[in-house]
Amino acid sequence: MIRKRIFWGIVAPLGILTATAQETPQKATEQDSTQTTTVLNDTPLNIPAIAKKQELTTTEEFEQAYVYDSLWLKELRDNHKFYDEMYAEVVRINYDSIFAADLPTDTLKARLQRLNAKTPFNVEYNPYLEQVIQSFLKRKRGLIHRMITASQFYFPLFEQELDIHNIPLEMKYLAIVESALNPTAKSRVGATGLWQFMFGTGKMYGLDVSSYVDERSDPIASTQAAGKYLSKLYSIFNDWDLALAAYNSGPGNVNKAIRRSGGHTNYWNIRPFLPRETANYVPLFLATMYMFEYADEHGIVGLKADRPYFETDTVHVKNMIGFEHISKLVKISEEELKFLNPSYKLDIIPKVDGKTYPLRLPLKHIGAFVSNEDSIYSYAKSEFEKKEKTLPDLVTSTDRVRYKVRSGDYLGKIAERFGVGVSQIKRWNGLRNNNLKVGQRLVIYPRKPVAVATTTSKKSTTPTTTKPVKLPSDPSKIHVVQSGDSLWTISRQYPGITIDNLRKWNGLSNNNLKPGTKLKLCNCSS
Repeated sequence: MIRKRIFWGIVAPLGILTATAQETPQKATEQDSTQTTTVLNDTPLNIPAIAKKQELTTTEEFEQAYVYDSLWLKELRDNHKFYDEMYAEVVRINYDSIFAADLPTDTLKARLQRLNAKTPFNVEYNPYLEQVIQSFLKRKRGLIHRMITASQFYFPLFEQELDIHNIPLEMKYLAIVESALNPTAKSRVGATGLWQFMFGTGKMYGLDVSSYVDERSDPIASTQAAGKYLSKLYSIFNDWDLALAAYNSGPGNVNKAIRRSGGHTNYWNIRPFLPRETANYVPLFLATMYMFEYADEHGIVGLKADRPYFETDTVHVKNMIGFEHISKLVKISEEELKFLNPSYKLDIIPKVDGKTYPLRLPLKHIGAFVSNEDSIYSYAKSEFEKKEKTLPDLVTSTDRVRYKVRSGDYLGKIAERFGVGVSQIKRWNGLRNNNLKVGQRLVIYPRKPVAVATTTSKKSTTPTTTKPVKLPSDPSKIHVVQSGDSLWTISRQYPGITIDNLRKWNGLSNNNLKPGTKLKLCNCSS
């Protein structure tokens, strides 16, 4: 069942359109203003036909709008790399160094005074804020240009939600400081999404986080949660500067800074007593506000989008389905699916009793999906069943895990299991080399879902067999288990042999292997 039409996002600016797209923009606009929902071919497709042809019925009605949308999606995806650059500004940059004064101090004071008059934030001049702004003008003009371009996509959504909660609209600049407008951004401590929610805070404000889903990366859900959280912080401090500081470091750190300062409640007075990251945080926010409000005066102009929305619609998914199945059958790239549906961590939309999960598609593709929905689910089910590797159970993901190093472990193996990089594990744990000790504890912020280990009896840690296995006389048909081996790694060593084959031929009732165990590599006894 289609939900109401949602216009979410932006159409590509003419500056990056192809010649073909530029020839008829007016025609596309007229089409958009008069369109109605089109009923497509609703004849069910048979599964063999789908698997063979891998295409569905569609319409040409939205082709022109889709050209705009696809190009703009690429523009926004290219912006994702700027998160690391903005994050470095928050945690590492020392603004006490002197930057050349391209902007006269008197001019800056006058502009800040005008900003201060129209916003509840304290935007009064001070030398430190001047250094941050001068730094942006010297070092980050390109970053601000890209953020101005991307903001056309996100700011309408932010402003609508901020208005609902009676939050100053300038708070939209917070998402730039937090994530550089990257909905899949993840910090070194696990904060995720446009608004960089930690796991606990996200759950507190209704964001679903599980093996498959992380609504902290959903622009709409996370923005709604951010509105609630910012309102709560303001109710505590009754000051937007302090609410900003608390958003970054937590209300407890702000309260401690107030006490240590002697009871001051002005951000600039308590700043020396805040964590370093928070001390940089509010000035960065104010500098970003200044750069946006006075971008024209500094000659920083983003690419202009003619239509501030994507033409998309959503459908509630009834059964488990993967992006690869949708991509193959509805003829949309997996990249676009990931961008329009960033909350699905494994590129799979799950089926969970009591929950509904939406799929967002361009209007060009929504009709083809809805008209052939049952057939697509059947195809997805058949494809899932073909996979030897079982899908992970839907378990709640933790923001951080403590992993105990076991015999046979090495950093690359652990990194692959949790979907992170070796360098990340080393950084999180202060490791100077790749050496590990059995029993050593590692802190890891997983990208992949990790099922919580349950306590098992000693008996279940070794493989059990249903009957004695007679080994073949040919040594080439026997594998001797080494430390670190698993059924999966063994199957990879011998082409054509699957995990199920190994289990069946050797009468294994679980996946546990003991070094020195001999395994048959054939369905044979001699």
